[in-house]
Amino acid sequence: MGHYDVAIIGGGLTGLTASICLARAGLSVIVLDKANQLGGRAQSVNKKGVSLNLGVHAFYQDGAAEGILRELGVRPKGANPPASAGVMWNDRIYTLPTKPFQLIASKLFSFSEKMELTRFILNLGKIDANRIERISLKEWAEREIRHPMLRHVIYSVSRANSFVPHSELHLAGPAVRQLQRTFSGKAFYIEGGWGRLIDDLRDQAIRAGVTIMNQKKAVEIVHDGTVRRIRLKDGELIDAPNAVIAAGPKEAYDLVKNLDSTSLEKWNDNIKPIHAACLDLILRRLPDGGSDFIAGFWLDQPIFYNSPSTVTKLSEDGSVVIHLVKHLGMNESRPETDLLQLEKAMDLVQPGWRKEEIARQFLPNLTVAHDFITVDKSGNFPGPSVQGIKGLYVAGDWTGHGELLADAAFASAKRAAQAIITKQYSFKGENVGQGNVI
Repeated sequence: MGHYDVAIIGGGLTGLTASICLARAGLSVIVLDKANQLGGRAQSVNKKGVSLNLGVHAFYQDGAAEGILRELGVRPKGANPPASAGVMWNDRIYTLPTKPFQLIASKLFSFSEKMELTRFILNLGKIDANRIERISLKEWAEREIRHPMLRHVIYSVSRANSFVPHSELHLAGPAVRQLQRTFSGKAFYIEGGWGRLIDDLRDQAIRAGVTIMNQKKAVEIVHDGTVRRIRLKDGELIDAPNAVIAAGPKEAYDLVKNLDSTSLEKWNDNIKPIHAACLDLILRRLPDGGSDFIAGFWLDQPIFYNSPSTVTKLSEDGSVVIHLVKHLGMNESRPETDLLQLEKAMDLVQPGWRKEEIARQFLPNLTVAHDFITVDKSGNFPGPSVQGIKGLYVAGDWTGHGELLADAAFASAKRAAQAIITKQYSFKGENVGQGNVI
């Protein structure tokens, strides 16, 4: 089937990013994706003329992802939402104060809580998150925040921006960094959904000379201590001395035989994947008497509400997109119970919404990240190279070196590409060729 310098398994954010970096350095690259559509969890689906992400998505600026996209020449269109949030407590709705008048008028917080919340928000941006010792978010919050109600707010916001509902495990440094970006307005909603970002990356990959093959499932990375070729499900073989697995750790583990002397087995044993139950709704309009905030945080349940279409364009006819998420973390999914809980949450925020419903998708057990940075992990971060097999590299949200979610996906892609480029060639600058999608 041909020879390539690098074969990349997985055509999501990570795989496409790595392919562009490698191809621009002058290497021949093929991307193999088992699905008929690129993107992985970052793909968007079209329902009733509306671009619908797979669960709630926000792109966080001022991080690794934004910097790497800028290097690649990709600038997503979209908008930062205004400070418009509600909090739910004991089945009642309150405004999350974002302005002095709102804070004064708030009925959720006592006077002393209002004062502490003001001080916390003013001081949050001054914290050097990289210098926080290796403690959990819970331990950090209990040390820094006196009032329990305010800690509930911080835990709820942290769940929403990281998908991690385990404050006792979540490492404080990365969690605080993500809180800083949230409270400083760095959340960004992509116009047309995340599928537009995948389209932009695909186009850049093709221009750089990358070959992209859909519906090609890799089943084995053939090696003798050095990567030799990729075996596909249909029996085809691709010769390549370098392979990047831009997929989850379980898939990486299954692709490689004779793992005794590699780090893949250890990484696979230590992962803590996190999941969410997601209810994505398309409404004709918001019902009369419903809430008009963009983000909603439940303080006493692991639920988050998001209305991105009030900020950026996701449809041609003005249909409204609502995302509700129940953060499962490492807990088991209970689809029927979780769906009822999410519908009940929607009843509270948007009573009468069922009369306006056009379409929905329910994802009962979506893997939102294959791993997260926990306080109990020690040693080196995974990747990009796999010890014991020359030419084998891993990248993805589970191989972050302090980054979270999309930042980890982009940063790990660049690390893997740079490792291969350093090994193979000196950097030659941008090399534009003619790629193709098969």
